[in-house]
Amino acid sequence: MYREEDENKEVEAIEEADTEEKESSREERPDASRTKNAGKSDNSEYEDVCFICRRPESKAGKMFKLPNNICVCDECMHRTMDAVSQFDYQGMLNNSQFQKEMDELTRQGGFPNISFVNLADLQGDGGIPNKQKLKKKKKAEKAPALNIRDIPAPHKIKASLDEYVVGQEHAKKVISVAVYNHYKRVATNTMDEIEIEKSNMLMIGPTGCGKTYLVKTLARLLDVPLAIADATSLTEAGYIGDDIESVVSKLLAAADNDVEKAERGIIFIDEIDKIAKKKNTNTRDVSGESVQQGMLKLLEGAEVEVPVGANSKNAMVPLATVNTRNILFICGGAFPDLEDIVKERLTKTASIGFNSELKDKYDKDKNILSKVTVEDIKKFGMIPEFIGRLPIIYTLEGLTKEMMVKILKEPKNAILKQYQKLLELDEVKLEFSDEALEAIAEKAMERDTGARALRSIIEDFMLDIMYEIPKDDNIGRVTITREYIEGKGGPVIDIRGAQIQGIEEKQ
Repeated sequence: MYREEDENKEVEAIEEADTEEKESSREERPDASRTKNAGKSDNSEYEDVCFICRRPESKAGKMFKLPNNICVCDECMHRTMDAVSQFDYQGMLNNSQFQKEMDELTRQGGFPNISFVNLADLQGDGGIPNKQKLKKKKKAEKAPALNIRDIPAPHKIKASLDEYVVGQEHAKKVISVAVYNHYKRVATNTMDEIEIEKSNMLMIGPTGCGKTYLVKTLARLLDVPLAIADATSLTEAGYIGDDIESVVSKLLAAADNDVEKAERGIIFIDEIDKIAKKKNTNTRDVSGESVQQGMLKLLEGAEVEVPVGANSKNAMVPLATVNTRNILFICGGAFPDLEDIVKERLTKTASIGFNSELKDKYDKDKNILSKVTVEDIKKFGMIPEFIGRLPIIYTLEGLTKEMMVKILKEPKNAILKQYQKLLELDEVKLEFSDEALEAIAEKAMERDTGARALRSIIEDFMLDIMYEIPKDDNIGRVTITREYIEGKGGPVIDIRGAQIQGIEEKQ
């Protein structure tokens, strides 16, 4: 009797414990599901990226979810399974000797000299970080369209450029109209079902005339993504160097990785003359003609896959598709020796007879590049297909002595204004005589490196002044003269006491 009662009590106790466990598990399950859903909601704005090919889910399709938050696309999974199926596992498993060796290794507790990688260590604490994922495109939210009334007119763009760039009236007019039309083209997309073609530009000018400075100033004035790339490092696909698509990846970075914003931007490719065809060479021209051919699709307008946050497609980063149809391309270059090609064409007529011309007729012509034609550029080494995609070709003027003097003192951030500001911090007034400015311009013309020579010349003769002035607190004003520039004398230095006395005498 006692045994039966004890057994019944034990059975009842076990049943009560089971019911309590079930109820507690039911209560815990909703919390667990909440945590899972909460984890998903945190990353809902990001889409998964394939661990092998790095393509996002929007391009690769459905993903296979593996442990440690690793995702593999359907195509990569099939390739992996095909590679695995090539091995003859059946032959290995049917081999009795192989079976004995495997049993012995298992009994000993593992495989000698073999260590397996823990994928969780590679991924960190929280799996694949968000910066390795692409943000999902929100279809509902669209970027606000540009309003035509808010587009700055060409004369306003040129007026802003005039504050910083001296001369180059034709170049500023051309670039202002091109940017204005680019804004209108992006804002309307089509006009009466007539598609407006973009007007890519080729800017030609001697070194130091302000090609890059013009575009950099434009970048500060405009509220449109603008990227400045260099053509010297570009090479054909498959060779060491930057890919041709890297110029678009710089624009994407300038637009904060916003593809829609980047597709209405401007790209300036500097040193475009460095990708001209190499003459009399038997080796493969990987940084010349082949780069021009690769850039044809970019200039015309095509969908290109560019890496997000890197310059090379080989980097393990996601790829974004950018359409270059609405991107305005501005190419610039100094084109050295192009003057000789132009002179040769202009002096082709007979040097003896009625229509003869002197061979040195155009030697002193500073603006010889203004007479350039498409044939001259083709002879320089640019292929016809490349030139045809740059319909607007214009030149910048060579700098004259008068322009050099204006560059020294007129722009908002002129070189002389910079030094005057530096000495103002020491409570010293810096002045330049007109003869001194002419002497600086003459020396810069001799160096023949354009406006870049002005800075180096001023650095030379301002070194002693900037070194000596902080020593003496009595110096109130320094005047730079022509004699000091030519090395025949020194600057005129006024002491503070004498300066005050002179003011009192005038009163």
